[in-house]
Amino acid sequence: MENPTEVNFNPMPRIGDQAPDFVAQTTTGPMKFSEYAEGKWTVLFSHPADFTPVCTTEMSGFAIRQEEFKALNTELVGLSIDSLHAHLAWVNNVRNNTGVYLNFPIIADIDMKVSKLYGMLQPNESETAAVRAVFFIDPSKKIRLIMYYPLNVGRNMDEILRALEALQVSDEHKVAMPLDWRKGDKVIVPPPKTLAEMDARIADTSCEKVDFYLAKKSL
Repeated sequence: MENPTEVNFNPMPRIGDQAPDFVAQTTTGPMKFSEYAEGKWTVLFSHPADFTPVCTTEMSGFAIRQEEFKALNTELVGLSIDSLHAHLAWVNNVRNNTGVYLNFPIIADIDMKVSKLYGMLQPNESETAAVRAVFFIDPSKKIRLIMYYPLNVGRNMDEILRALEALQVSDEHKVAMPLDWRKGDKVIVPPPKTLAEMDARIADTSCEKVDFYLAKKSL
């Protein structure tokens, strides 16, 4: 017989899946995610709890660099398993103590509905606090990249922005990104798929070639 107190944990969505839709209360008002995310990229991220030290540094980091996300047509959405009142008190506390205003929506997921929908609860880590998940969601509502961190390790904001820009540049130019790619670096040209394409690549002098299957170019 099922234990009535047992928490049900959904498997996390996968890269390429449509982002699960939801309705939730946030610090900026009610949100239907599919409507809020219409026509733009979204970075949906969770943190374990309000009024905790690592989470405060992370949420402040997102807020400080919010304009960089907006420049990439990207909205931020935070989440933790806390009440709306706790969120508001924490936002005000951070603003009073550091001058940083967390003015992006933070989901009050006290019933764990969204956390379970996105697989943010990892039972071997915690059954009541979301791990540090980051979902990159494109304008078609498709999940493009997922990052997961444990409760005791903060995220890297430079990497989140770098990965977001890499996804967008890759989509625009139909290329791939090499190790440590940053804006302005050369990109990888898709490898040949036929013998004719291979011969054309070998003869091509317009790109930098390590070999026919690994070629780079500037955009």
